[in-house]
Amino acid sequence: MDIKPYLQALLHYIESNDYAGYDPYDALNSPLLNVLSKKSKWMRIAFTQGIKRFPVNIRPILGTQRGHNPKGIGLFLWGYSKLYKVEEKPEYLARLEYLLSLLDKLKSQGYSGNCWGYNFDWQTRIICRPEYTPTVVNSAFIGHALIDTYRYTGKERALEMAISIKDFILNDLNRKEEDGTICFSYTPIDYTTVHNTNLLGASLLIRLYKYTGDTNLKDTALSSLAYSAKYQRDDGSWYYADADFCRYVDSFHTGFNLQSILYFLEEGFAEEYRATFEKGVQFYVEKFFLEDGTPKYYHDRIYPIDIHSPSQAIVFFSALAPKYSSLTNRLMKWMLQNLYCPKGYFYFQRTKYFTNKVAYMRWSQAWAFHALTEYMLANSQQKGNLNK
Repeated sequence: MDIKPYLQALLHYIESNDYAGYDPYDALNSPLLNVLSKKSKWMRIAFTQGIKRFPVNIRPILGTQRGHNPKGIGLFLWGYSKLYKVEEKPEYLARLEYLLSLLDKLKSQGYSGNCWGYNFDWQTRIICRPEYTPTVVNSAFIGHALIDTYRYTGKERALEMAISIKDFILNDLNRKEEDGTICFSYTPIDYTTVHNTNLLGASLLIRLYKYTGDTNLKDTALSSLAYSAKYQRDDGSWYYADADFCRYVDSFHTGFNLQSILYFLEEGFAEEYRATFEKGVQFYVEKFFLEDGTPKYYHDRIYPIDIHSPSQAIVFFSALAPKYSSLTNRLMKWMLQNLYCPKGYFYFQRTKYFTNKVAYMRWSQAWAFHALTEYMLANSQQKGNLNK
C-alpha cells in the first residue's frame, strides 16, 4: 500500500506548524478557564473533558496558545529516525537535531535524570498534576525514540539522553511492592498504579540494560514485568488499572502493554512470559478489530474510535510482520479513509454520529506520523532493502 502521499502531506503540515499545536487535555492552558477553576477540582475536570469532547476547536477564543508537547516531540523524533533509516536524507538529520534540542529544552527540572511531562496542568479524579510534572509514560516513549534514533543514525547524543532516564525511573518514581514484584507510579507525586505505565517503564529499562550493563536495570525491569504479568486476566486482557473506576479494557493501552512485553522478548529476556504475550496478542486481534479494519475503542464496543487505536495497532503489528500484514494493511486503509483530512492532517475521533475533526498535534498528528513511519520501515525491511 502506497502511503507516501499521505506521509508527505503530514510532513508538510507538522513542519509548517513547527510541531506545535493544541492537545485534547490542554483546557487549563486557557487563562480564563484556569482562573475560574482554580479552587475546584471538579470544575477543572469539567472544563478539560468538555473542551476535549467539543467538536469545534474553541481554544483560540479562550486564549489558549499552541505549544510544544514533549511526548509529541518524542514521537516526531522517532518518526524522523525511521525515515532516515529508510532513505538517509540529510534533511531528516537536520530535523532530528532540531527535535533533540527541543527535547533538551522541554525536560522537567529538578529530578535525578532526564524526564518529561505535559505542557499543561492535568486534573485526574485523584490528583492535579501541574504542567511539566514528569510521567514515566512520556519519559519511556521518548526514551524508546532516543534509543532508535541512536540505532538508526549513530547519534551519541540521543543515546546519552536516553540512558539518563534510568535514574529518573529508578530514583524518583514511587513503587508498589507486592510478593517480590514492583509497580512504578505514574509520576513522582502520586502512587497511582497503571499497567501500561508500569510496563512502559520496565521496557525502557530492559532496553537500556544493553547499553549500560547495569544488572540493577535488568532485575528491576523483570520485577516490574512480573507485577503486571500476574494481573493479566484469563481471557488475555488487562484492566487499565485496578481501581474500581479504571476497570475497563481499551485498545491502545492493550497495545502499549503488548509492545512493552515484546521489547523484553526482542532483547532476549522474559521467555517465561511468552505465553502471557501470545494470549494477549490473541485477545487484541480477536476483540478490537472488525473485518474491514475498523478499530474498536473498547473490547466490547466500538465508539468513540480514537486515532490512537489504529495508530498503536499499526505500530505494534508492523513489528510482527509478515504474520499480521493483512490486518495491518486493513487498519492503515481504514485510518486513511476515515481519519485523514485532505489538508494533510488527521482527525481526532469518530463517534457513532459525527467525526471530531480538531487537528491535535500530539494526540493525532504525532501518533499518525509514528504509525505511518513504522509501517514504511516494516515494509522496507520485508522487501529486503534494509538490514534489521
